Amino acid sequence: MTAPAPFESVVDAFLEAASRLAVRPAVVRGGRTGTFADLAEDVLSLAEALLAAGLRPGERAAVLLPPSEDFYALTFALLRAGIVPVFIDPGIGFENMGRCLAETAPAAFIGSPKAHLARWAGRWAPAARLSLVADGWLPGVSRLRRLRGSARLRATSREDVAAILFTSGSTGAPKGAVYTHGMFAAQLESLRRLFDIQEGEVSVPTFPLFGLFDVALGQTCVLPHMDFTRPGFVDPPSLIDLLQKSRACQLFGSPALLDRVGRFGAGRGVVLPALRRVLSAGAPMPVKVLERFQRMLSPGVEIQTAYGATEALPVALIGSAEALGETVVETAQGRGICVGRPVPGVEVSVIRIVDGAIAAWSDSLRACRGEVGEIVVKGPMVSRDYFRREEAAALAKIPDGAAVRHRMGDLGHIDDQGRLWFCGRKSQRVRTQEGDLYTLPVEGVFNAHPDVKRTALVGVGREPVLCVEKEPGTKSTKEELTKELLALGARHEHTRRVKTVLFHPSFPVDIRHNAKIVREKLAVWAAQRLA
Repeated sequence: MTAPAPFESVVDAFLEAASRLAVRPAVVRGGRTGTFADLAEDVLSLAEALLAAGLRPGERAAVLLPPSEDFYALTFALLRAGIVPVFIDPGIGFENMGRCLAETAPAAFIGSPKAHLARWAGRWAPAARLSLVADGWLPGVSRLRRLRGSARLRATSREDVAAILFTSGSTGAPKGAVYTHGMFAAQLESLRRLFDIQEGEVSVPTFPLFGLFDVALGQTCVLPHMDFTRPGFVDPPSLIDLLQKSRACQLFGSPALLDRVGRFGAGRGVVLPALRRVLSAGAPMPVKVLERFQRMLSPGVEIQTAYGATEALPVALIGSAEALGETVVETAQGRGICVGRPVPGVEVSVIRIVDGAIAAWSDSLRACRGEVGEIVVKGPMVSRDYFRREEAAALAKIPDGAAVRHRMGDLGHIDDQGRLWFCGRKSQRVRTQEGDLYTLPVEGVFNAHPDVKRTALVGVGREPVLCVEKEPGTKSTKEELTKELLALGARHEHTRRVKTVLFHPSFPVDIRHNAKIVREKLAVWAAQRLA
């Protein structure tokens, strides 16, 4: 099938695909199937009705809905009407939700019954003129599907603000990344080209917004029955059954989800022959997770892990063949985790570590090849600003003429082959008397031990402390494992400084992907233990 030309916006891409795929399933959820024609009709009628209800292009609408046909119809409708959807992960907590809504001051609040109850309890979005409930009903609140009206739709441009996506706040306060229509379009085109995505394929997304791209690319989006705010607690038999029955050729899941499903499936000889593409993002992919899940796939099928952030995605990409066949040895020697080569259209630089703001870009900021520094990115899928967060924007953005470069807040280096290596968060580096230690190069050495599920380096004062999660079912005692880990660390210069090992039952992780270790909380726990 001939690939479509690049589009001005993601909703334009969807409507074009829908015109060709009219009777094909677009969104499948439980026993309900909606066709592309049905979804396109909903999108256009909702877009007109939202404007007729008094919302204006450029105004903001808070969207708090679980993944469903309503969610995708509403999101596309808002984009088509030029109204700016605000997406906030409910896992950030009640107080943070209120703070994000206060910052964005939405003109509309559209959510599930549960979201409306939370709004009333928190007195959120008091200035919202329009309140709508979807995926259910609530007394006194108009239902989204009963919204009627007609208004003229205007065209949007690539430079127009399309949406505000809040970060998870796992290493700081949640911030609203400002997305333009051009950003979404660039991401869509990048995904299509990188993975040769074809119309008519079946995809199972376990991250809500990724399903938006699935449908826009002409794929059938099959939604699993799961708590999308807790992917690390997915029910493996249920997801495997869905993948097998739907004959899905694509799965998107966080490392935590792939770990849980892989532990269940690989240990029982489960195979997923229809899967031709497994995509992951949200955190570095542990080698053991790759190895387990790979055993469930047909020969030649790879797990593709994308590196990026809410503000910039995708930035770099690596396949499981290269990760397991080449870079795994260097990770175990303390080089960090290879996240692959930059994707086409994205410029990746590594600059010397600076904690404060940088007024303007200069090539003199660059670190030497192979030197660990902060990762900085530039490209059409990179957000240029945060919404009403001038101080945060000053720290994260570097003006570069008419363009803007984004500081990822991550440390890394680029090797002689042009591959990017991730060494951990800048804010989580451990300052010792002998110099800084970077988390992932240290943890990679200890994670190679077969009895270790994962480790996390934290600092208590000036002392580096290694927190350890044991592999389930291992028979070694804490004393035996401590001795073996310290011996392993003694083989490398940068890990010899680690003299303290603490065992933790289950690391705190981010709320969005359940994969990033929240080392700030672990550091507090370690300090209490050592005290």
